[in-house]
Amino acid sequence: MRVLVLREYESREFGGVRLSAADRRAVADERFARRLRVRELTGGRIEVSAGPHVGVVSLDGCEIRVEPKYLGAGLDVLRMVHHAVGTAPEALAVPRTFSDGAPQLRDLVALMVTTHAERLLARGVRRDYVRREEPLPAVRGRLLPDRQLLRHYGQLDRLACRYDDFDTDIVDNRVCAAAADLAARTTSSLTVRARARRVAGRFAQYAPTRPADVRADLARLSYHRHNEHYRPAHFWSALLLTGGGLDDLFGAGPLAARAFLIDMNELFELFTTRLLAEAATGTGLTVEGQSRHTHVLWNERTARPYSEVRPDVLIRGGTDALPFVRPVDVKYKLYATRKISTADQYQAFLYAHALARDPGDAPPTCVLLHPGGASGDRAAVAVRRWDGSTSARVRPVPLDLPAALGALESPRRAEFLSELLAEVTRRG
Repeated sequence: MRVLVLREYESREFGGVRLSAADRRAVADERFARRLRVRELTGGRIEVSAGPHVGVVSLDGCEIRVEPKYLGAGLDVLRMVHHAVGTAPEALAVPRTFSDGAPQLRDLVALMVTTHAERLLARGVRRDYVRREEPLPAVRGRLLPDRQLLRHYGQLDRLACRYDDFDTDIVDNRVCAAAADLAARTTSSLTVRARARRVAGRFAQYAPTRPADVRADLARLSYHRHNEHYRPAHFWSALLLTGGGLDDLFGAGPLAARAFLIDMNELFELFTTRLLAEAATGTGLTVEGQSRHTHVLWNERTARPYSEVRPDVLIRGGTDALPFVRPVDVKYKLYATRKISTADQYQAFLYAHALARDPGDAPPTCVLLHPGGASGDRAAVAVRRWDGSTSARVRPVPLDLPAALGALESPRRAEFLSELLAEVTRRG
């Protein structure tokens, strides 16, 4: 199968590719088109336009790989996911497992699903009580007279019963079984495929019931002391089963098997919010992600909120006499080499005017956190009144993602987080 490679926000034409009828239905789906646009041209050519999603799409006529623009490879995206969800990166045997070259992102997630499933099997899968209703030759649990009369009248060898069974066929194991089966069918790595098939076969014995609705089963998951050790396996299973959706899920269906695409906009926001929250621990500052504010935009005629404002991050601190509030607008855009877009400026200035509070006479400031090297231009943009005084400021702060990942996995972690928080909250 031909492999087509492009980067985020890139549009390219490829020749010698013909889409099947199933391919055309898949790329025409609105959920697919929001992540990757594939347009069939004349002469056996297609045009592929990528946005902020990275990953792989498997079609009958070709395989499309979208690589990250600001990171080196899929493994770096996986490391970002680790940090975004608050878990420490594991020492994966990537060179040994993928000896035939750099792995694609879906293969790495399939490896994580398989690895965590193997650990659950080695520890022993969980059992729980499952309520069942079925006709039995002898009474077990509770006899259901109404069911007996309606369905098995006069059949003394078929008694309608309701009972609790202590079984392994529970939602915790069904999710892992479904993910292992999908990993075995979709990964391109022969090593991972062989391991996933073994795992899927064993889990199928414990949880033979296939999930009818992946979204519903994932929503039902809850954790306590008996299944807390399932949480990492469920996270990677959900990521694979939903086609890479960290929040906006593909859900069940053929698209999840064909496409694995992670939204880097969402991942970058989760990643930076987690870093700032960890950095603020013990400093007296609090970090709020996606906090809602209904008092900013006000309908004066009805005396009710007109709309809500939701900054990506809001950092609070200070005292009642000298309060400090710093809104942070997270943008997955390379603003170190180009100007801030007008729309992003308007949004950031709204946050600064309405939400920011700086002690003293300093103008309210909103930080625009974006990927970029430390040598990028950090010049702030100010809104000036008619008399030339500054009413608000937007200050870009670049975050070097490869350097950040390296620092987070080194003894410099605490120092790096402290420097990041100091840069975001500094005045001036």
